[in-house]
Amino acid sequence: MLLIYTHKITPRLTYVMRHIFVNILGVELDFTTKVEEFIKHTGPKITYTKQPLQNEFFIRSNELLFEQGINDIQLSISEWSGTPCFFPTGERSNLPFDIFAASFFLIARYEEYLPHVKDIHGRFSPKDSVAFQNGFLQKPVVDIWAYKLLAALKERFVDFEHKNSSYDYISVLDVATSHCYANRGIARGLVGLVMDIGTFQLKRVYDRIAVGLNRQKDPYNNFAELIALHKQYNVKCNFFFQFADYSKYDKNVSTNNIKFKSLIKYVADYVPVSLAASYSSFTNLELLKKEKANLEVVINRPVNNSKMRYNRVDVPETYRNLIAAEFTDDFTMGYTYELGFRAGTCTPFQFYDIPLEVKQPIKVHPFAIHDYALSKIKRDEVILQQVRKLMREVKEVNGTLIAMFTNELLGNKDEHDWMSIYAEIIKEQHV
Repeated sequence: MLLIYTHKITPRLTYVMRHIFVNILGVELDFTTKVEEFIKHTGPKITYTKQPLQNEFFIRSNELLFEQGINDIQLSISEWSGTPCFFPTGERSNLPFDIFAASFFLIARYEEYLPHVKDIHGRFSPKDSVAFQNGFLQKPVVDIWAYKLLAALKERFVDFEHKNSSYDYISVLDVATSHCYANRGIARGLVGLVMDIGTFQLKRVYDRIAVGLNRQKDPYNNFAELIALHKQYNVKCNFFFQFADYSKYDKNVSTNNIKFKSLIKYVADYVPVSLAASYSSFTNLELLKKEKANLEVVINRPVNNSKMRYNRVDVPETYRNLIAAEFTDDFTMGYTYELGFRAGTCTPFQFYDIPLEVKQPIKVHPFAIHDYALSKIKRDEVILQQVRKLMREVKEVNGTLIAMFTNELLGNKDEHDWMSIYAEIIKEQHV
């Protein structure tokens, strides 16, 4: 067991150290503020405070884990063996920076509490993040730091014990629009047809009529194909269905449509089905609860996983609402139009509520790949290269790579054959 001595045990300190040592590295640990207990301990141990006690493994602490609330922080980025880092510690420390404070800053999304300009949907922009601005957004630096720390500890303590983890991959299928033309009712169908004719989108006119006459399958109806693909290569997946009333940003098939309900039941027979919360429910807790309850009635089982529309996260309110609605896991932490690790980690973590200074009972599963980010890339091979690059980063730290795709884009063949690209990504997880 690893023992950590510090001058003060705080919720922040235990939270981030448990993520690094328990979640990432599989190390048992305990904490003490008693010098005598620390000195008597014969196993591996770390001093995390301002000054070392003796000649033990020492990491000089930054004040961040001992503060409360939000303070304006000026970061200075340096390097540790080729990996960006911040919160420098000085010469006496065994590490050149405070790995625990830096990890907390990223995982707890400290920077998202600081003043910033939100986009049109109320989202934190990746361009405002320290990771984007300093070129390490596509590296799971928290996990990389953790494994570098592990190497340093194993060098100091020959019998240092830890449990090995392994690479994992999860596909998140976001179904905000289950069908392009089918099951939308006569009125919506006619309006769509008139708009397509008015804008001279003749291919859409043809496809709309062909689908209406059952001459061809709706392009977004790729659910059976996706289920078969995941089963063939034994890849984990989770389908998130929007089950909400029609609004400006929520335009799925009506929740009263029998065929739509049958589709959700069909998918739920083979793979996990979760809630893609509506745009309207972002600040409406009662509506969020209603959507969850309605979907549970359809699939006849609890819905524990959530994903917010347009990946909207407003810390800490979004997670407080999700907890109040009794969700246990959320898959919204990531950027829609940028590849990479929004929270700096590829390991799921409990959400930390900074204003309340408490670890909340909801697990955050950060995604690194969104198909809208990939859609900015022009060539198929470059898309696959970017995915492989992120795969390598995650495999090197035995993390979890989560990729988010929409059935809409997978049904689109205008610029890329997205289903073929997706199939190639899934095949590579099986190697």
